[in-house]
Amino acid sequence: MSKQPAQEEHPAPKHQADSEIQQEPEAKVHQHPRHELSEVLHQPVRFSIAAALAKTETMDFKDLRNTIQVSDSVLSKQLSTLEKAGFIEVKKAFVGKFPRTSVRLTAVGHQAWEHHMATLRLIAGQ
Repeated sequence: MSKQPAQEEHPAPKHQADSEIQQEPEAKVHQHPRHELSEVLHQPVRFSIAAALAKTETMDFKDLRNTIQVSDSVLSKQLSTLEKAGFIEVKKAFVGKFPRTSVRLTAVGHQAWEHHMATLRLIAGQ
């Protein structure tokens, strides 16, 4: 048996037209508005904190705790999460000899709150 030399496979030549074919852009998939909701604000206690703070410039820790009816530890934990997200600013100061903690929404927090609420209204069909 005589061996025939292996034939090299050559790729098919590319045609100029192949590279000029324009692909149509993929159609944008419409996502449900819930994907726009803030994961940070969607949690009920943080939602309540943001709602309370959106109505005022600043709020005392005790007043905020009483308004949303949570314990000091729950409020502290959720404030930390909001602060890390840049949504709130926490200031600690002394009034006389007494420590006072005040909380306010930042500009980022106000924007996130407004977007979150607008998205909820969109989902609700309002």
